[in-house]
Amino acid sequence: MIPLAGRPILTAVQMWVAEAAHGDLAGLMEQAGQGIATAVRRLATGAEVLILCGPGNNGGDGYVAARRLAESGHPVRVAASAPPATDLARAAADRWIGAVERLADAAPAPILVDSLFGTGLSRPLADDVAHHLHRLAASARLLIAVDLPSGVATDDGSVLTEPPAADLTLALGHAKPAHLLQPAARYSRNARIIDILAPSGKVKGEGSTTFVLSTPDLPEPGPDSHKFTRGMVAVVAGAMPGASDLASLAAMHAGAGYVLHLGDADGIPHALVRKTYSDAALDDPRIGAVVIGPGLGRDDTARARLAAALASRRPLVIDGDALHLFDPDASRHAPAILTPHAGEFKALFGHTHSSKIDRARAASARADAIVIYKGPDTVIAVPDGRAVVAGDASDWLSTAGTGDVLAGATGAMLASGLDPFAAACAAVWLHGEAARLCGRSFIADDLAAALSRVR
Repeated sequence: MIPLAGRPILTAVQMWVAEAAHGDLAGLMEQAGQGIATAVRRLATGAEVLILCGPGNNGGDGYVAARRLAESGHPVRVAASAPPATDLARAAADRWIGAVERLADAAPAPILVDSLFGTGLSRPLADDVAHHLHRLAASARLLIAVDLPSGVATDDGSVLTEPPAADLTLALGHAKPAHLLQPAARYSRNARIIDILAPSGKVKGEGSTTFVLSTPDLPEPGPDSHKFTRGMVAVVAGAMPGASDLASLAAMHAGAGYVLHLGDADGIPHALVRKTYSDAALDDPRIGAVVIGPGLGRDDTARARLAAALASRRPLVIDGDALHLFDPDASRHAPAILTPHAGEFKALFGHTHSSKIDRARAASARADAIVIYKGPDTVIAVPDGRAVVAGDASDWLSTAGTGDVLAGATGAMLASGLDPFAAACAAVWLHGEAARLCGRSFIADDLAAALSRVR
């Protein structure tokens, strides 16, 4: 089983194209079933396994897994929601020599494998199927979903029928958007990939331009480093200086060598350089990134400061209030990273019913800027169409100021010399890891400080 980090994300159509290009669909199903059986056997520790098989190829994978478990001597039963309806599923079911119980009649087992519906589901489950899936899951000590939990949509992360939350999800071949996009991702916990191998090779994902966020290669100081080579970040303050203070603190803890807070507030840390705001301060050629928006306000003063930052030709991180004042269709002279949450994104770009990944891509292309579309699932998009998705964010990030911390960390990464896309990805990773280190019931100040521990 392979972690998702760094792996391609394929939509349902992309996965079907990859499988068709491979050619040996029966071989792929055999390898998928073997991979499922191997994972289940390791986790079941001898306990009886009940595999629920649907009518399609996901059910076919379940029949193969059952046969492989039985051949190894592991106790296994099969229950079906309907007879096999595809040639591949029928062939797999024919090779299963055990009984096939009706889903409605199936007794519980300690290990339940949901192989009812996977990639490509487009409509809700029948009420009776959903009822018995929940009934059997409630009595199992371990629920394993094959490819996706039955009831979630593959591409946009929507939930067609609420499934029981899987303890482990075995993604076949590649990650799918639903493994990372909410609300579907909350039901496919602990997703791991099973490589699908056959004599002619493996299912390829070269066509994907979307990947799962992975551990970044962060810049490190060397013997010749000094504060400016590590990166100088200017943070523009405004009506609520506490937010810009948080962004400044985060930039320092994320690794910036010099952070300049342009505002009138005083306070610690003493390492933070504070100056009264002036447009001229943004002309310092040593500034590697300007962070603007946290606590900026939306009045005429805020508009003037945003205009000055845009005119400065310094790389920008545009967050918070500045996003409400920003024109995504206006031309700029320097790279920018936009960091909207859902409300800011809607105000800036409107709303469509496409997936969050597609919305982020379209917004990035329109604004000609990197977009960090924040949330419990964060999508980082670049104008050329590439995207990275970070799932499994800490629910405890839902507290005031954590977005300001991300803005500051992004400024530090951008000023460090990373290209804007790499800087955005690195900042999101640092932010997520810091939240995990903080644990429960932390505040944004704790989160900013934890960035040093992550580094």
